[in-house]
Amino acid sequence: MQDHERSRRRDRELGMDRPITRRDFLNGVALGIGATMVGPGLGPPGIAAAAAAFAQDAPGYYPPALTGMRGSHDGSFDVSHALRDGAFWRSAGTPENTNEIYDLVVVGGGISGLAAAYFYRARTSRSAKILILDNHDDFGGHAKRNEFRPGGRLLIANGGTAGISSPFAYSAEALGLMKAVGIDVPALAAAARRSTGHEVFQGLQQAYFFDKETFGSDRLVLGSPGGRGRAGSDGSAWAAWLAKTPLSPMAQKDIARLQEEKADYMPGLTSDQKKDKLSRISYKTFLLDFVKVHPDVIPFYQTRTHGLYGIGIDAVGALECWAYHYPGFEGMNLDPAATGRMSFTARGDATPKEPYSFHFPDGNATVARLLMRALIPGVLPGRTAEDSVTATADYSRLDRAGASIRMRLGSTAARVRHVGPQASAREVEVTYGREGKTYAVRARGVVLACWNMMIPFICEDLPAAQKEALHYGVKVPLVYTTVSLKNWQSFKKLGISGVSSPGMYHTGLRMELPNQIGEYRAVPGGPDDPVLVRMTRTPCQPGLPSRDQHRAGHADLYTTSFETFERSIRDQFVRALGPGGFDPSRDIDAITVNRWPHGYAYEYNPLWDPDWPAGQSPCEIGRKRFGRITIANSDAAAAAYTDQAIDQAYRAVQELAADDAI
Repeated sequence: MQDHERSRRRDRELGMDRPITRRDFLNGVALGIGATMVGPGLGPPGIAAAAAAFAQDAPGYYPPALTGMRGSHDGSFDVSHALRDGAFWRSAGTPENTNEIYDLVVVGGGISGLAAAYFYRARTSRSAKILILDNHDDFGGHAKRNEFRPGGRLLIANGGTAGISSPFAYSAEALGLMKAVGIDVPALAAAARRSTGHEVFQGLQQAYFFDKETFGSDRLVLGSPGGRGRAGSDGSAWAAWLAKTPLSPMAQKDIARLQEEKADYMPGLTSDQKKDKLSRISYKTFLLDFVKVHPDVIPFYQTRTHGLYGIGIDAVGALECWAYHYPGFEGMNLDPAATGRMSFTARGDATPKEPYSFHFPDGNATVARLLMRALIPGVLPGRTAEDSVTATADYSRLDRAGASIRMRLGSTAARVRHVGPQASAREVEVTYGREGKTYAVRARGVVLACWNMMIPFICEDLPAAQKEALHYGVKVPLVYTTVSLKNWQSFKKLGISGVSSPGMYHTGLRMELPNQIGEYRAVPGGPDDPVLVRMTRTPCQPGLPSRDQHRAGHADLYTTSFETFERSIRDQFVRALGPGGFDPSRDIDAITVNRWPHGYAYEYNPLWDPDWPAGQSPCEIGRKRFGRITIANSDAAAAAYTDQAIDQAYRAVQELAADDAI
């Protein structure tokens, strides 16, 4: 009882009993869990026009304004999990035939799926009939938009993918699509630099928070000595900063040495030999076995690779970390050319490319919104990338009867199969689950732009080898959390703009730097104004192979309630910012947790994955055309980048065009 009472008292201190802006519902109806809305006059009678009874067509339907648990929200994965478990068809019943026939059905309304619809129409006709299905309550896939209105002021954040940068050179097709929808990156970046408004945060620095569970005591340490060499080779800058931390004396000494020393930890080997060895060991192994740091050093660096790979330094290659300029390689005399086995990410980032300094306030959600504007007239008002940022999407226009392109949200593909023998079939039947019922449509061709791991469950006729290849990639789980604060006085009093917290539930928190574009003005006038704070979490299980760590993260996210997230968020804020007067029961206005159990596309990890010959990697085998069915999504490239998602969409459409399939 005493422990229970202590927990209740702590919850009251954290403000768990205080109301926050919470909109998990629209018009009193929970989204994506079988609810039905009726909107009279939105279409002719019959099953095909029954969209008038679905949530997305109701007045006021606007998912970006929802807070609480977002991302893969409740209801978005029920059909998929039932298919995975072999339970869906036991209770689904006979699908209702909508009597609709399309030129193309796209499964997946993320950027790859929207790009596929765009490329298909460009290749065929502006009157081509296209249906896009997506399991979420909003379009964009992982490119989601979060809106907040603290005090009536619009603040925008990305709920998923943030940037359009890539380690690859953009293909002509990907770059052409970006320009066609109005995205001119150099011009937008130049405009952003001219109107950032960042001066309001001038003078604020970063900080580290060391938590007692990981480092022995709670301690906020301001500043950071930054990279190597700022105070010479004696490591005095690092030593002075580390002395303020609760790290053990041996850990402090070894971190300073690691950061400042120029040493060759593999003497007698050529650059290529060193790279080969580094490609076969983790960064953790490199630090422990070659740099010979004390084990207490590892927790300080363990989560540093989370944002890149979704796993810690125990499962990321040392060569990858060299490519990202992690400490320990200054005296290794490695040839700067990116040779050796590295992932797509590191290999690309080790080669010269144009600097990238721009992202939209809602991240890549703007890319999805601009694609929707190009595909379905009236969904998004305006004409430019700039005016799209503050535009309000009209979801009631997504599935209008008679429109050439239609999108159905909350619709999960359950079965995709050719009508008749695959070799001679002229149509494909697509069955999908939506709000507790199943429906069937037909199409001349289908692009599966969904998560590739699900394709074997919905397309059972695929060859066994292709199914096995599609199952190989295990998407990276991650969480993008945004907290809307009523003010940022505590940050100002502490003199900081963000806090790294390598041992806590979220690995850091930082105030969102305002990205002004068009009429969007989010710069606070001062510390009394509201601000958004960004947090990230990448659940994984150190010590396992990378794919198994991702699987553990999937289970973690699916079984974690919003209440648990909220409690950990409030606890982290008060422990890190409490010295600045932060009160979680008073200062928090809203919390949005964008949960992505299946987030980044899996990129092959040299520590765990073989070096397949050209054409033999799982993504290449898995994405092969199957009759009138082709496969897109960034999974099909094993590379988690927007340009790769677009390129895979282009390839999938081109494959449909082969042999007069369309």
